[in-house]
Amino acid sequence: MAFQKAVKGTALIGGGAIATVFGLSQFSQYRNKHGALVQVQAAEGAPVRKDHLPSREQQLQALQSSGEFDVLVIGGGATGCGCALDAATRGLKTALLERDDFSSGTSSRSTKLIHGGVRYLQKAIMKLDFEQYRMVKEALEERAHLLKSAPHLSAALPIMLPIYKWWQLPYYWVGIKLYDLVAGSQCLKSSYVLTKARALELFPMLRRDKLVGAIVYYDGQHNDARMNLAIALTAARYGAAAANYTEVRQLLKAAGPGGRQRVCGVRCRDVLTGKEFDVRAKCVINATGPFTDSVRKMDDEEVPNICQPSAGVHIVMPGYYSPDNMGLLDPATSDGRVIFFLPWEKMTIAGTTDSPTDVTSHPIPTEEDINFILSEVRNYLGPDVEVRRGDVLAAWSGIRPLVTNPDSKDTQSLSRNHVVTVSDSGLVTIAGGKWTTYRAMARDTIDAAVREHNLQAGSCQTMGLQLEGAEDWSPTLYIRLVQDYGLESEVAQHLASTYGDKAFEVAKIAQVTGKRWPIVGKRLVSEFPYIEAEVVYGVREYARTAVDIISRRTRLAFLNVQAAEEALPRIVDIMAKELNWCDQKKKEQLEAARTFLYYEMGYKVKTDQLTDSSEISLLPADIER
Repeated sequence: MAFQKAVKGTALIGGGAIATVFGLSQFSQYRNKHGALVQVQAAEGAPVRKDHLPSREQQLQALQSSGEFDVLVIGGGATGCGCALDAATRGLKTALLERDDFSSGTSSRSTKLIHGGVRYLQKAIMKLDFEQYRMVKEALEERAHLLKSAPHLSAALPIMLPIYKWWQLPYYWVGIKLYDLVAGSQCLKSSYVLTKARALELFPMLRRDKLVGAIVYYDGQHNDARMNLAIALTAARYGAAAANYTEVRQLLKAAGPGGRQRVCGVRCRDVLTGKEFDVRAKCVINATGPFTDSVRKMDDEEVPNICQPSAGVHIVMPGYYSPDNMGLLDPATSDGRVIFFLPWEKMTIAGTTDSPTDVTSHPIPTEEDINFILSEVRNYLGPDVEVRRGDVLAAWSGIRPLVTNPDSKDTQSLSRNHVVTVSDSGLVTIAGGKWTTYRAMARDTIDAAVREHNLQAGSCQTMGLQLEGAEDWSPTLYIRLVQDYGLESEVAQHLASTYGDKAFEVAKIAQVTGKRWPIVGKRLVSEFPYIEAEVVYGVREYARTAVDIISRRTRLAFLNVQAAEEALPRIVDIMAKELNWCDQKKKEQLEAARTFLYYEMGYKVKTDQLTDSSEISLLPADIER
C-alpha cells in the first residue's frame, strides 16, 4: 500500500516538471520530424554504394594518385569516420587518414551505451540549462537513428535504477519519465516502476536490505569498435579513400585570397612502410578526439587549448554478475559519480570513473580506479555475491575529449556538447560531443566545411542510411548460417550480430573442422565464439596488426585478456599467411600484442594482484590430492 501511495504521489510531484518540458519537446519533435522527411527525399540522389571493398593498398594508391580532394579528414574514430561518410554521401571527393587503426582510441573504449544522458537531463532541469536540454534531445534522436542504421550491432537495453529510500522514488520517477518525454516518438520503450519482489526477481543479485523498489528505463547498447568500423567501411564503399596506419606529419599551406596562408593538404606517412607522401585537399578537417589540440597547433602554435581530457576506466567481469538482459545504474556513487553495471557480449561491464588525465595514445587503467569500481559494485550487490578482484577479466581506460575552458579543473561538471571551429587558415575542427551523436557532429562539421570552402555539395544524406552489414540483416539470419554452412548456433549468432549480412562472407571462408558437428568454424579459444575465419576476414577489413584483431575486429581483449593471449599465436600465424610476414615480423607482432594486453587491457594489474594474494583457498590436503 505504501508503495502504491508513493507512486501516485509521484505523478502529482512530477506534473509541473513534465508540463514545463512538454512544449519544448513537442516543438522540437515537430521540427525534426519534418526535417527528417526532407533528408530521406534528398537521400534518393546519393552516390551509389560499391559492392567491392577496396584493399588498403588500393586506398593508399588512390590517396597518392587522385589529385586534389574536396575534403580530407584526420582521425579514424567515430566522428572522423562519420565526417568521411557524410562527405562521401554528399558526392564530395573524400579522404580519411588515421595514424593507428580505426577506432583504436576512445571510440572502442566506451561504456558501450547509445544514450541521451540521464544525468545531463537532470542538470538541464536543475540548472534550467536549455543548452543541456538541447544536447539530450539531440542525443535521444540520434540514439534512435543509430539503432536503426546498424540493428545487428545495437539493441535496446533495459536499465534498472534500484531505490533504497522512499523519497527517492518520486524524485527519480519524475526524472526518468521526463527522459521518456524528451525522446517523444523516439522513445524506445516506456519506463516503469517495479516492486521490491519484482525487482529481485529480475535482478536477483541486488542487495535486498532496505530495497524499496526499482525503476526501469531503456537506452541503447552497441559493439562500439565494430560500429566505428562499420561507419569507416560504409564510407569506403561510397568512394572515400580511407587508410589506417597513415600518420599526418604536417599541414600543407599555400597563399589564398588576400595573401593569407590557407591549409591545402597534409604531408603524411604510411606507418607500416615508412613511405611519405602529400595529399592535397580543398578542406582539411581535424577530428582527432583527445588529440584535437595537437593538430590545431600544427596549424598555429599559439592557439589556446580547447580540450580537457578526462579518463574513464571500465572493468569486465563474468556474466554471472548480472542478468542476461538487464543493466543497473548507480546514480550517486560515494564521490558523486555515476556507475553503470551492464551485460555485454555475455560478460558484465562496470564503469566508469571520471578524472583529469594527460593525453596519451596508450591509456592505462590503474589499480585505484579498478578497486573504486569494485567497491561501488559491492554496495549494490547482495552479501551472498562475493565481488572478487580476481574476477576482473579485463580493464581499460578511455580518454574523453571534453570541450572546456582551459582553466577549468572539474571534468565531472562538464557537458558533452560538441563545437565546430574554423581557423584563420581554414582548418575545420570538430571537438567534444559523445559517441551517440557522431552523425549529428559529422553533419554540422561538413555543413561548416561546405560554407567555409564553397564546396559544391547538397544537404546531409546520412539520416536513415544503413551501415555496413545492415541492409539484408534480420534477427533470424543466423539460422541460415547454421543450416547452409554447418556452423554452431552460438558461432552463427555471433557472426550475424557482428557482421550482419556480411556474415555469409565469413562463413564461406571458414575451415572444415573434421568433426561431425560443427562442420565448419574452428574456434580461436574454446569458450568464445570467435573463429579463425574472422582473422582472414579482418585483414580484408584493413586489420594490419594482431592488436587490431584481438581488440577491434573481434573483442576478445576487452572480454578476457588471458583468453586473448591464448589465441595470439594462432592469430599471428593466420595473419602471417595473409600478409606475408617473416618470422621476425611474427615475433614482433606477438610481443606488441602482449604488451598491449599487459598494460592497456589490465593484464599487469591483474597479474600483480594475483601474485600478491591468491583468492583461491586450498588446504594442504587439497593441494596434495
